[in-house]
Amino acid sequence: MLEAIASSILKAAKGVFGTVLCTMLTCTFTNIIAGEQYLSIVIPGRMYSEEFRKRGIHPKMLSRALEDSGTLSSPLVPWNTCGAYIAGTLGVSAFVYAPYALLNIINPLVSLAMIALNYKVARIGDDNEKGLKFEKVN
Repeated sequence: MLEAIASSILKAAKGVFGTVLCTMLTCTFTNIIAGEQYLSIVIPGRMYSEEFRKRGIHPKMLSRALEDSGTLSSPLVPWNTCGAYIAGTLGVSAFVYAPYALLNIINPLVSLAMIALNYKVARIGDDNEKGLKFEKVN
């Protein structure tokens, strides 16, 4: 079922940039609706892993997209476990500290800019990845 959802989302995605962008948006959306950081990493990771392989994009690009969006958007969602914990610890709402969470806001944008410029984009079969074998995980 997750693969069917992923394929319908990725119909409009062209190339590495579109694939990673869809992954990042799905992570952020899952963070908003699920309220748990780990679900926003695991669900999109399972959804898109096979598609990344089909498109020849290295799995570390998927890992980077999940980290850049799933982990970093979590503290900015007030009803998420991370957002609730930080708000309780600091005593202020996520909306108050969001303008100061520069890493959380800028890092996904920098990551997308790097991909758009084709900088540090890893593909399966790159010369520096010799000896690695990828198996399908069920």
